[in-house]
Amino acid sequence: MPAWNEVQREIEERIKEFPQEGPGGSLNAVRYKHLNSIHQHTGRNLLVYYSGFLSKPTILDTELNHEDLNGFMMTVHKIDRNLGLDLLLHTPGGSVAAALSIVNYLRKMFGKNIRAIVPQIAMSAGTMIACSCKEIVLAKHSQLGPTDPHMNGIPAAGVKKEFQRACKEVSKNPQRIPIWQMIIGQYRPTFLSQCENAVQLSKEFVKKQLETVMLESDPNKKSKAARIVRQLNDYSGNKSHGRPIHIDECKAMGLMVRELESDPILQDRVLTVHHCYMHIFMNTPAFKIIENHTGNATLIKQQVA
Repeated sequence: MPAWNEVQREIEERIKEFPQEGPGGSLNAVRYKHLNSIHQHTGRNLLVYYSGFLSKPTILDTELNHEDLNGFMMTVHKIDRNLGLDLLLHTPGGSVAAALSIVNYLRKMFGKNIRAIVPQIAMSAGTMIACSCKEIVLAKHSQLGPTDPHMNGIPAAGVKKEFQRACKEVSKNPQRIPIWQMIIGQYRPTFLSQCENAVQLSKEFVKKQLETVMLESDPNKKSKAARIVRQLNDYSGNKSHGRPIHIDECKAMGLMVRELESDPILQDRVLTVHHCYMHIFMNTPAFKIIENHTGNATLIKQQVA
């Protein structure tokens, strides 16, 4: 499998051979070649959602948001939807509502014939999207993450648990009221109910997707889906929203997971494409790319003064 430096060498050779393209054009040409090689191997449509959050951690828009749906719509346009869809995901997560909209759109376009491939990271809302697919392909180093929602960076389940703790402590010892007043008083009106609703929405959505797609033919789908959702949303058990959930744990909780390494050709081509995106994010202003195997792409870039 081509390593990072081998992909870099291929890009440099392309720049020398076709100087008229410019460095950006050569980066794109190499990437498109390897994207198409995945399509040729699987015979399925390939749609890529890649965020540059690792290379550009200070940019807020690297997260999943409603604007991304426009990119998905553009890349789905004119491809043969009868071929199904492989969704290549690399994202820190983001808006739960945006994830719901994207899943709803892709389901209308491709039905249930959607497979998620995670070359490295699909956290939070990215995990929710992956759980909406019929199967998740993970490498040994790949990771999903907890799906408990956050409100402006604050864990919704944590707010709920903290409020319950405050009620319990105050009822036992009224002298604790001034302490908790300082904390609870920072909540804006309806914030607690918004947190409760966000937690419920996340749980209900993932459970429904698991029952109707990934676990559809499993006679115990309801109990299995409930167990998976419980583990993914376990705020106390997971300790951190950024805790990685690797392939063995995904299998143990009941997700339909296939090892990327089980298909060496696919592994080689997927990880080569992954290196291509890392080069793009490190060497251009782009911080998010949504595209398909034909080269139809939406690139979102930093504004350079």
